[in-house]
Amino acid sequence: MAYAIPRPAIALPPCITFESIRLNTKPTACLECTTVQSAGDSPYSNILVVFLNGLIAPQSFWLPIMALMLRRLKAVDADTGSDASRPQMLAYDRYGQGRTVDRDPSDEGKEDGYGHDTLDVVRDLHQLISQTTPDSDTRPKGIMFVANSIGCAIARLYAEQYPGAVAGMLLLDSIMANSDFVSIFPDPDDPDFNPGSLPTDITTQMLYETRRKFREVFHPSVKNPEGLDRRNLAALLPDADKPLLSPRFDGKAPFVTVVGHDPEAFAKESLQGSMETPYPISMTYTNPTWNRYNKGLAKLTTPEKASGPIIAIHCGHFIQRDDPEFVVELACEMLESITKEL
Repeated sequence: MAYAIPRPAIALPPCITFESIRLNTKPTACLECTTVQSAGDSPYSNILVVFLNGLIAPQSFWLPIMALMLRRLKAVDADTGSDASRPQMLAYDRYGQGRTVDRDPSDEGKEDGYGHDTLDVVRDLHQLISQTTPDSDTRPKGIMFVANSIGCAIARLYAEQYPGAVAGMLLLDSIMANSDFVSIFPDPDDPDFNPGSLPTDITTQMLYETRRKFREVFHPSVKNPEGLDRRNLAALLPDADKPLLSPRFDGKAPFVTVVGHDPEAFAKESLQGSMETPYPISMTYTNPTWNRYNKGLAKLTTPEKASGPIIAIHCGHFIQRDDPEFVVELACEMLESITKEL
């Protein structure tokens, strides 16, 4: 997979601000955040849109999305003749990621690289949301997650830990949380392995090499710069289609939109990147497995509230980088759907 390179920056409206926030629960370290405060009297002001990073692409990849969403909402208000209104927005870099140079204080004394897990991230996120919510809010805002990669797993775990808080999720090429990323591919050392069953463009040696590379880079036991321990993720989220998302505080089911990468674009990106994954390997094994997982994610809510899997044409894994306008379109559609029910 190629390393994520952000698209050129666009002009940011002045309502987008940058803050360094110390959690009350972890006062010795700062989280670098991007925030937008809600405005206006429309239902938008009752929603908090939270952008969740993967392991590689930091919060800077969400800035074009935030700016384009605000521009689109302003245009809608102009068309209707109403005053400008907008939801609250929050993006941030987790400890040890992106602009957040501070490490997670809870990692101290633990094995290097295995300091905190996704549930710790969820608790930190909940604390961050509570500290960035205006004191003037008289009721909890409905949370709409826009997430990529492992951020999608964090969104699901947040919904599980804080039932009723989530109004919607836009899941962009979610991590396959229940996978070790090695068993996707047939094991030539398996006694039942039959080389004759392989497609003509795939060899046993290709399988050996792909499994080795994926074990070294993507296996949940592999350490990452932020020290996020993924070893228990499959136990926390063993299934794509459950647990079902709990109803919102108003009793209504949350919206879920599942978006997957373009299979051909992803296969080309994987071949050209540092992994050099052969094109037929991605097309035969990785893409079908990922698509089945995405189909499961679309069952996390009631059928009438689910959309997808939608294929993001010409996009690889970092859909927010490859087509921010498409992400904005889907995010604004979900935002509109949520407001209609408030």
